[in-house]
Amino acid sequence: MKKIAFILIGLYTLFTTSCKSGSNNNNSLIIYLEPKSNSTVQGTATFIEKNGKVLMTTKLTGLKPGVHAIHLHEKADCSSADATSSGGHWNPTFKKHGKWGDAEHHKGDIGNFTADSNGKATLTFETDEWCLGCNDATKNIIEKAVIVHDKPDDFTTQPTGNAGARVACSAIIR
Repeated sequence: MKKIAFILIGLYTLFTTSCKSGSNNNNSLIIYLEPKSNSTVQGTATFIEKNGKVLMTTKLTGLKPGVHAIHLHEKADCSSADATSSGGHWNPTFKKHGKWGDAEHHKGDIGNFTADSNGKATLTFETDEWCLGCNDATKNIIEKAVIVHDKPDDFTTQPTGNAGARVACSAIIR
């Protein structure tokens, strides 16, 4: 009986410490973006949560040289060939689409980045408006998707920014 109680206490401790989220000082996740809409775009996005902020570093290849948009979308579903299965921009606070930092913007409105002449790009983005697995539905980005678009975001057109085709997708899941 003592062995069973010890095992149960050990399992409870393991479960409760491994399932804590939001307050973790160094919580990280790496996801792999796959080509969509007949593109060759692929790469990784690394998320690191530390001291109440999430740092996202995205490294991409196979892009057309020039400016592209990147957003978080509402569903962790990249199953369709054009990534529309990921739904619209993640907008848990029901704001208008816009530029990050403006009064009106979706929490998924990350912005634009530039691919070099070889189709490579790196984007670094940090915010205290996201978390990895916390209990705040207006901040938790787990079960969302990262979408890379063919064109730049114009920060005006509602609700998408007129950013064109979805050329890469990855679900943000553990």
